[in-house]
Amino acid sequence: MTQDPAVTEAVPLTPIKKKKFFQRFWENRVYLLMVAPGSLFLIVFFYIPVLANVVAFQDFQYSEQGFIYSVLHSPWVGFQNFTFFFKSADFWLVIRNTIGYNMTFLLLNFFFAIFFGVVMSQMRHQRLLKVYQTSMLFPYFLSWAILAYFVYAFLSTDKGIFNHIIQAMGGTPIDFYNTPWVWPFIIIFLGVWKGIGYNSILYFATAMGIDPSYYDAAMMDGANKWQQIKNVTLPHILPVATLMLILNIGGIFRSDFGLFYLIPRSSGALINVTQTFDTFIYRALTTTNDIGMSTAAGLLQSVVGALLIFTSNWIIRRKRPESALF
Repeated sequence: MTQDPAVTEAVPLTPIKKKKFFQRFWENRVYLLMVAPGSLFLIVFFYIPVLANVVAFQDFQYSEQGFIYSVLHSPWVGFQNFTFFFKSADFWLVIRNTIGYNMTFLLLNFFFAIFFGVVMSQMRHQRLLKVYQTSMLFPYFLSWAILAYFVYAFLSTDKGIFNHIIQAMGGTPIDFYNTPWVWPFIIIFLGVWKGIGYNSILYFATAMGIDPSYYDAAMMDGANKWQQIKNVTLPHILPVATLMLILNIGGIFRSDFGLFYLIPRSSGALINVTQTFDTFIYRALTTTNDIGMSTAAGLLQSVVGALLIFTSNWIIRRKRPESALF
């Protein structure tokens, strides 16, 4: 009698023994050793300092016995530091400048990073490509302290290059560091110029990783260069662009301290167009020594940034689950 091949006898499976923790640790020791420096850096400089956010809910009074003793013995005031920050005269100014500048940076950096990343991926002259990459990436490695002197060399009232040109043309020198209306344009230009090379690298690398067969198929269908970019390159870099958009939205309440404090040379006449969360926290610490309110402002930055990341990721996950961060 022949057995029906559809009927098979169940073969008992041998249970897989779970490896012990130390055994798994030893097997992955090389990888763990590689991530150890970065993990240690995060723990020491990010996770441990998070505990100090408790100061935002205290009337912090520093003691000579040390910071920890001061935290343990400072009286609790609840949300008074947050209330004081919300009622301060600079609150809406800080909100307006921080969100306004960051939204502008987000749009411009997003556009120019993709644009230059795609353009460089289409270049075939390798030496010229390296020249462009180096020249665009070089500003990213210059600190704002150094760039502040370069900017001063251009904008100084008596020795600045721009004022020398204006005088040579018969005009009157402009006191840039006491002229607020020009600084939004200067700050936006410098912010985009400094970060454009670094931001475009990711899109350039993504575009270079696209299978050439897609372009060959597009050319066989008669697609020109723009149609190849539109129908091949951009759809492939869209997931990466979406991921970077989510991360950048999370930083919309943060600002580059060097750009907004060092570049304008901390001029009081420009405070209405340069005051952001980070400069406000610094000035609150150095002028009023109000550690509680400064910590409250910094904690508000982090909480709002986290909420923005979760919200934007939730929206992206509903529309394009493959492009979501988590």
